[in-house]
Amino acid sequence: MHPILKLVAQRLALGLLLLFAASILIFVGTSILPGDVAQSILGQSATPEALANLRAELGMDQPALTRYFSWLGGVLQGDLGTALTNGRDIAESLGSRLGNTLFLAFWAAVIAVPLSIFLGLLAVRYKDRWPDKLISGVTLTTISIPEFMIGYVLIYWVSIQWGMFSSVAIINESMSLGQKLNAIAIPVMVLTLVVLAHMMRMTRAAILNVMQSAYIETAELKGLGMLKIIRKHAFPNAIAPIVNVVMLNLAYLVVGVVVVEVVFAYPGMGQYLVDHVSKRDVPVVQACGLIFAAVYIGLNLVADIVSILANPRLRHPK
Repeated sequence: MHPILKLVAQRLALGLLLLFAASILIFVGTSILPGDVAQSILGQSATPEALANLRAELGMDQPALTRYFSWLGGVLQGDLGTALTNGRDIAESLGSRLGNTLFLAFWAAVIAVPLSIFLGLLAVRYKDRWPDKLISGVTLTTISIPEFMIGYVLIYWVSIQWGMFSSVAIINESMSLGQKLNAIAIPVMVLTLVVLAHMMRMTRAAILNVMQSAYIETAELKGLGMLKIIRKHAFPNAIAPIVNVVMLNLAYLVVGVVVVEVVFAYPGMGQYLVDHVSKRDVPVVQACGLIFAAVYIGLNLVADIVSILANPRLRHPK
């Protein structure tokens, strides 16, 4: 087998192993939650016989190991189970909500990734001068403020005071693309401000690290301009760590949008998860947790594979 294909196969196998371990943690974590699922469904006035019958119907009277493999077998066949609170198929309910979350994350990434790389390159070009200090100061300030605080501030100024965009990010299938973008404008701003600093700082650090190499000094001695050196020599050789941090932040945009979706009442997976956590709907929590874990592990795998392909030294560890 070709060395690159072997490395990719190893990473994929490791990703599947991690996802299996994550499924165990998710199942155990939801199983040890306090409270009684049957009691939360039937209410406090339920009789012991009714509670016992519902537990048997839900399979709660079976051993934990049996319930785990039954749940895992269903997941492998594409069956995420049925919501306890409304009896609806979880996979069907999650379909549109996952699409909404990916829609929000996509537009946040479209703005945040190019902007962070541009600001990182600009900070390197004017290292230790006022543009570098201004960019670093502003981005570090935004990453230090909680997402919900940034969201409420933007709602007050952008939506209420300036009347530019909607303060509630409600979208549906009947809306046009322009209407959807208008609805998610403020959540996209919040997510962009949150992930911008991390990607910008990593871009800056990676390029500065490459700038200390001997071939960069040779390029300077040849009389090449700083922008040309950064564009042709430093940035291509710093792409691996930049890709890693970009993928990590893209994973955050999908997995970590729970707070933002709740603040803006956005009909995504985060809002769906929070609604069912409060109702102690265990199958829904397990399904959402597994999907979030799969997305996070998958994007990290993509970053790992891209780094291997971009850096020949990683293909030949010896």
